[in-house]
Amino acid sequence: MLRRCADLMCSRPEFRISTSRGSGAKMAPMSNNSSVSSDGGGRFAGRVAIVTGGASGMGAACVEQFVNGGAHVVVVDRSGDAARAVAERLGQGEPVVGSVGDSAVCDLAVAEAVRRHGRLDAVVNAAGIIVRASGVDTDDDAWERIMNVNVSGTFFMCRAALRVMVPVGRGAIVNFGSIWGDLGSSGVAAYCASKGAVHNLTRALAMDHASHGIRVNAVCPGEVNTPMLQSERSEAVTQELLDRIASTVPMGRLAAPDEIARVVAFLASDEASYMTGALVSVDAGYGAR
Repeated sequence: MLRRCADLMCSRPEFRISTSRGSGAKMAPMSNNSSVSSDGGGRFAGRVAIVTGGASGMGAACVEQFVNGGAHVVVVDRSGDAARAVAERLGQGEPVVGSVGDSAVCDLAVAEAVRRHGRLDAVVNAAGIIVRASGVDTDDDAWERIMNVNVSGTFFMCRAALRVMVPVGRGAIVNFGSIWGDLGSSGVAAYCASKGAVHNLTRALAMDHASHGIRVNAVCPGEVNTPMLQSERSEAVTQELLDRIASTVPMGRLAAPDEIARVVAFLASDEASYMTGALVSVDAGYGAR
């Protein structure tokens, strides 16, 4: 498998993902002019990244950071229309549409990055969901859904990327943890457990692959104004609610998605060349209280 993936690094792109009909990812012929050429400038010039959960929130902000830095980006998301809108707005190719909880989607995303651009330099695992329930109120389906996306999805994409990165001896992976993965919080038991698993997966993969020239870190956001913050709540999302959440943060405000994305870009860049196995909190001092 490693040799096969390394061979793909030398191949020219011949296919792209077509997701305009039905669910799941499908292969379709790609024209010679469908790849976007990077401009000469930027810290990611000529590099190739995959961003999961890239259709909205912090994931979309990460896509923008990479593109602005000169990278080619393969967007992965289960929401095809939203993912396509982000990719088109930023001049990128067709997204890979599907759940990262399906390992075949992750394998296909990596294969697409290599086919289109001949390499893979960075992966950002921003895809995630939340279940707002205490432990006793979390049913089997909710537990399995959140573990499938947040934990299995992160692992599947890391594994697929590492199969390409290890043979060439380079690469950076940035996983999305959370301050709740360490601190815990009431009413989100499965989410806290899933992010704790991501934290230790990050550390373990960092130790496994430091000698291969691959860095694996995690960003751990606090309260960020994204669709996830507003999802699956029992009360209406109003400005009063957002202000109440912001009042729990030492800096007194919610983070904007790009404030997290800038830290992700740093971790994926050569500027963080001596960092691996780090869990970087971006929480406005919440964890220091």
